[in-house]
Amino acid sequence: MSQNKASRFLGAGLTQVILAGYTILALFPIALIIINSFKSRGAIFDNPLALPTSETFSLIGFQKVLRESHFTLYFGNSLTVTITSLVLILLFGAMAAWALSEYKFKGSRILALFFAFGIMVPIRLGTVSILKLMVSLSLVNTLTALVLVYVAQGLPLAIMILSEFMQQIPKELKEAARCDGVGEFKIFFQVILPLIRPAVATVAVFTMVPIWNDLWFPLILAPGEATQTVTLGVQQFIGQYVTNWNAVLASLTLAVLPVLVMYVFFSRQLIRGITAGAVK
Repeated sequence: MSQNKASRFLGAGLTQVILAGYTILALFPIALIIINSFKSRGAIFDNPLALPTSETFSLIGFQKVLRESHFTLYFGNSLTVTITSLVLILLFGAMAAWALSEYKFKGSRILALFFAFGIMVPIRLGTVSILKLMVSLSLVNTLTALVLVYVAQGLPLAIMILSEFMQQIPKELKEAARCDGVGEFKIFFQVILPLIRPAVATVAVFTMVPIWNDLWFPLILAPGEATQTVTLGVQQFIGQYVTNWNAVLASLTLAVLPVLVMYVFFSRQLIRGITAGAVK
């Protein structure tokens, strides 16, 4: 018994050390960006790992970002695209997952395989075709083009995750609601969705980060001044010969805040969703 306890203790300790190391490795670049965004240009290059002091503290990067660029416009564009895409992905993904997991019809397996195929094939492989389609629809340099692409990109993963959680809901619960005369829409919105909130939060976090950080499709589909996103707007401070590192780090600091805020609000649901998915 003592040997088993010792081995379990060592295993748990090793796991904690590995997780702590991974956490430090993941958070170190973010902390480095935030720390240096509040320092002068000379202090950034002199000692990038040092914390800001009374001599090195500077807000010139934030001043340049807010004064010399349309950062609020870029931030608003990113926020609009991300929120709209998330709402559509979660709504359509949950409805499709409900249909695939609850109703058995001819071709349901083929349809599920089709959505799974969407996870395996990167959407960027179809960039040329997507660009031609957006040109024919006159959607180039519009936020609508980005929303359509991101919804198509996020739906397969959302459907697969949500359908797995929906299959774990007891059938007796749904049958009892039907016996009470509850319609299918009410069952879906009032019974099913509240029970899969951890899965919804997991999908939301995993979907938001790639959309918010994406540079590829904004650069191709919406490079105009009025439709640029935060990730694309940061590029104007990066030049071939001279790079304004104060502005770059300040804009990156402002850009990372929504992701951190969302994780703080949904962290508990996210952990529940991940652990539940691991057990299943």
